[in-house]
Amino acid sequence: MNKGDVNDIFSRLKKLLPAGWFGDETPKLDTLLLACATSLSWGYSLYQYARLQTRISTASNNWLDIAARDFFGVRLRRAEGESDDVFRLKISNSLFRERGTRQAISTVVKELTGLTPTIIEPQRSADTGGYGCPAAGYGMAGRYGSQSIPCQAFVIAYRAVNSEAKQDNEQHEHEVLQRRPVHAELNSKSPDAVKDAHLYAAIAAVKMEGTIVWVRVN
Repeated sequence: MNKGDVNDIFSRLKKLLPAGWFGDETPKLDTLLLACATSLSWGYSLYQYARLQTRISTASNNWLDIAARDFFGVRLRRAEGESDDVFRLKISNSLFRERGTRQAISTVVKELTGLTPTIIEPQRSADTGGYGCPAAGYGMAGRYGSQSIPCQAFVIAYRAVNSEAKQDNEQHEHEVLQRRPVHAELNSKSPDAVKDAHLYAAIAAVKMEGTIVWVRVN
């Protein structure tokens, strides 16, 4: 007998009745009390369930999706077939994740793809190198930089480990990146575009406000 089940509530109801009023054998009374206990037990189970749904750590089913929508709108959704525990972890990570930094973008993209993205800031010398700099000059390392596009960055995200990802720096030294804003193709219905949309939304959620991040998915 557990707290709140039919037998527990039945015994509680019977103890409320005055002793000696109905004798030792009370089949009709027991039937009536059992009917009441069944209804009250269902109400108690509903109360227990509702109480669990008030906290992300214990919420389940659609209530967990509602909690995610309350905090993140449409930016964080449960993947098809994703369990409550996995989705709960995603919500918790999103609540307390770092934001507004280069590392925040790198972390969120790696969480989605499993691979660290390439991030290029045209005004960051560590990304672009410079003429006459040791091991970082023209034809040695880095990419083209520019002072004319402030507060912008380019992100190359990788779907899987492949030769293009491994040799990206060598193959694209002088390539002009295919520019794609973080909110592009959100309405596309192709499977690959849906995955891209998740990346764009995740980056948009952690990037610094007032900046532009261009994304290419390899």
